[in-house]
Amino acid sequence: MTIKPLADRVVVKMAEAEESQTKSGIVLAGSAKEKPQYATVVAVGPGGSVDGKEIKMEVAVDDKVILSQYAGCDVKLDGVEYKIVKQSDILAKLV
Repeated sequence: MTIKPLADRVVVKMAEAEESQTKSGIVLAGSAKEKPQYATVVAVGPGGSVDGKEIKMEVAVDDKVILSQYAGCDVKLDGVEYKIVKQSDILAKLV
């Protein structure tokens, strides 16, 4: 099964959180780790007219992007976690 976003929505796969360790060598539990705000674009909606404004999609599949911290909706499909965000929630592309 695949996800096909509508309008100005973008489906991304979030980067995995790296194992954290304090300066004194204590390994932090998964819940204490800061979640990364960068992701890889998996699918892009067609853009078009959204709320009366013409939206041109600025990202493409496989782009690496930085997202707003609390943006989007989490979705789990076939055991893989994705996030669906509006293009306006994407702050930058990593080049």
